[in-house]
Amino acid sequence: MSGPRFEPVRTVRAYERIVEQVEQAIESGSLCPGQRLPSERDLMGQFSVSRSTVREALRVLQARGLVRSRPGDPHGAEVLPFTSDALQKSMASLARVEGLSLGELVQFRMVLDGSANLLAARLRTPGQLAEMEAAIERMREAAQEGYDAFGAADVAFHDAVARASGNKLIQICVEVVRSIVLGLVADRLADAPDRDALMRRSIRHHEEVLAAVRDGDGPLAARLARQTMYDYYAGYVPAAERPALRALLE
Repeated sequence: MSGPRFEPVRTVRAYERIVEQVEQAIESGSLCPGQRLPSERDLMGQFSVSRSTVREALRVLQARGLVRSRPGDPHGAEVLPFTSDALQKSMASLARVEGLSLGELVQFRMVLDGSANLLAARLRTPGQLAEMEAAIERMREAAQEGYDAFGAADVAFHDAVARASGNKLIQICVEVVRSIVLGLVADRLADAPDRDALMRRSIRHHEEVLAAVRDGDGPLAARLARQTMYDYYAGYVPAAERPALRALLE
């Protein structure tokens, strides 16, 4: 028989409805950071649910980084300000639940880093250039100390570029996606055969990016970012997904 196809009905638990309403209140601005929710007892009355249901909802909201809650707190859970940690948790969960591949994540990072470099080349200030130069100098020093110190200096450079883009959402997403990707390949990076060569190559790349940003050459800075992300991560991505990465190099 022709006609619309319907999806199975999902049973929604009471605590999920509480979570939805609190999230909507935060998103609409009805609840602001620093404000508190009603006490558990008041929430039980307003939602007509048990204490265990209220506490389950508060656990979910706390896990999402939206509130800080202590069982039995007479003052109610506190609404927290937005942080990149909350977005990182959400995106990490999305990556797991939706089955986002490493290739998709690397591709997104190529887009983000390329855009950050492009904007930084056009908008950077002398002070931000100095931050990038200092980060590269720290990378040179850290290359003699070990890979962990080098990695921290590397991150400092990328954070400086992201700040120079002038876009807070790019800054947050760069931090979040970088953390997820590095978490997925950390074990394989730890087993890299020649870390010294890897660090030298990374320093040269960062010097090239800095030169492009200093010269205001946004397209070149963007291409360098995408090419380096590809060179660095493509070997960890399944061969079937690499054409999607190479599409950003054309």
